[in-house]
Amino acid sequence: METVFTYVATCLFGLEKPLGAEIDALGLRRLFTMDGRVAFSGTAADCARANINIRCAERVYILVGSFPAPTFDALYEGTKALEWESFIGRDDAFPVKGHSIKSALTSIPDCQRIIKKAAADRLGGRYGLLRMPETGVKYQIEFFIFKNEAHLMLDTSGVALHKRGYRPAANAAPLRETLAAALVMNARLRDDVLLWDPFCGSGTIAIEGVMLMTNRAPGLFRSFAGEKFAALPQKLWDDARDEAEAAVRDTDFRARGSDIDPDAITTARANARRAGVSKYIDFFTADATKIQKPDCRGTLICNPPYGERMLSMRDAEILYRAMGTTFRAMEPWQVYVLTSCEYFEKLYGRRADAVRKLYNGMIPCYLYQFFRKQSKDRV
Repeated sequence: METVFTYVATCLFGLEKPLGAEIDALGLRRLFTMDGRVAFSGTAADCARANINIRCAERVYILVGSFPAPTFDALYEGTKALEWESFIGRDDAFPVKGHSIKSALTSIPDCQRIIKKAAADRLGGRYGLLRMPETGVKYQIEFFIFKNEAHLMLDTSGVALHKRGYRPAANAAPLRETLAAALVMNARLRDDVLLWDPFCGSGTIAIEGVMLMTNRAPGLFRSFAGEKFAALPQKLWDDARDEAEAAVRDTDFRARGSDIDPDAITTARANARRAGVSKYIDFFTADATKIQKPDCRGTLICNPPYGERMLSMRDAEILYRAMGTTFRAMEPWQVYVLTSCEYFEKLYGRRADAVRKLYNGMIPCYLYQFFRKQSKDRV
């Protein structure tokens, strides 16, 4: 019988729902959901499938164990009781990092030191070593202590999953790829509906939209820390890549990306080529406040500049008013705007049909969604 692991996929706050839906779509069983993470069960092969296919996750961890940790003694004993030798070999490295939230143990350096010592004592006892050499494979231990409950995990992703590999360089205020993926998933794109990002920057929204519509796995062309784990054989990763590559489909779907900055367009085109989706996207220079609706069905999704990122708040307000005039004229297109401005609707000149709170990194944002026919009432 195959070993079944408990995994924890982390995400930006606000993306738990689409992340859970992705886990369901892989046929995996969800165990629990909390802010910024979704736990699920699966085999070793499922770890490779999750890392390669999930679009909204930041990392995928193996949950080694959980236990109450109201004191440092409890943290040491609970850590030492876990079967670290099931994963970490006698020569392997096991650095420690993590977080503690709403818990009695608030000193992160002390938690790191205690977990490290407990794991080293456990492994040293099993391998008959007084000192662990730590010259082999790196197993990153991640702890998460929440309300005095410690969760100790191993990072199977390595480099964060939002780093797909197609964007080595970005514009001055990049949108994280995982958030862009959530935006296009939320919009329910269709093959015969044009996607247009009029503030495309490095092209992330358009690229993620095409990757979604061609069923191109986000992790298809990158590596993962777990590929070196003894418990996760390389063949599982090779098989998962083969499966993902076979699932890529051609489509009539098309996207546009425009930006007022010609250098951004150059970067976006290069990123699309690296992602293998350039034939589906038309990138060009244009002022977002002067675009006109083409004769087709379409969806606008954008992440315009806002005060914390590129413009002064006054300049951002002027831009948002101009956007309202231009974008409202594109009805019946659906429009999705991500910004940190809490009074965007007033500037835009229309009440949103729905608003979702999300996070771009650590910046709280709002996704203003306009998908119903415009009424005469304004904000």
